[in-house]
Amino acid sequence: MLQILRDNWVLFLIGQYPAGPLGGLSATVLIAVLGLGLSFPCALLLGLGRISPFRSIRAVTAIIVHTVRGTPFLMVIFWSYFALPIIIGHPIAGFPTLVGALVIYESAYLAEIVRSGIEALPKGQIEAARSLGLNYRQAMMSVVLPQALYNSLPTMMSQFVSLIKETSLGYVISVNEFTFAAAQVNSRLLTKPVQVFSILALTYFLLCFALTQSARAVERHIARRRREDPAVIRPLESFVVEPAP
Repeated sequence: MLQILRDNWVLFLIGQYPAGPLGGLSATVLIAVLGLGLSFPCALLLGLGRISPFRSIRAVTAIIVHTVRGTPFLMVIFWSYFALPIIIGHPIAGFPTLVGALVIYESAYLAEIVRSGIEALPKGQIEAARSLGLNYRQAMMSVVLPQALYNSLPTMMSQFVSLIKETSLGYVISVNEFTFAAAQVNSRLLTKPVQVFSILALTYFLLCFALTQSARAVERHIARRRREDPAVIRPLESFVVEPAP
């Protein structure tokens, strides 16, 4: 295994870059970061829609979330890869297709994290904010949502771990990520698939284990701050509401 790493570490790390597209572990991390970053605004909208006071909005967002969550991610990749070119009229490369599929898929999961984070807060948060003169949008954006996102940070980090593992399915549409790089190395060697894919599995394990431990550290930090000061975000008393004319 050490000999395989010494001979192919560049391909494992960055693929064929700069002679070709960025690949390997670097592409895997980049795809995961893009997927999480682009899906977060969509997840906020869906999460807020799930607790909207309007029944129609709740129904539409619930259908979207449950449909996506009930669909295997591989099917989302296939639909994105084969259906989008028909819709827009020209083919799409594998890299943006995988990122787009991740955005669709992760938005549904992150939306449930946002919803559960909001519902976990004390029920009187919105009422207390409204009593200070804030409307529903102001109360949600300035009081409720910051606390919910702060408390949900460890769960979001854990979801990022799942997202990194999901990038490996980009192999089926020839996205040059870490699994694809391992397959290229295996094609060169031909006789050492166990060693090559053991390197792949071990690298995924170490990366995901480090992120999981980071999420646990953040969770312990949040729990400690909550014990020391329950108003860890922004106390309602800090809002200054101008008197009505």
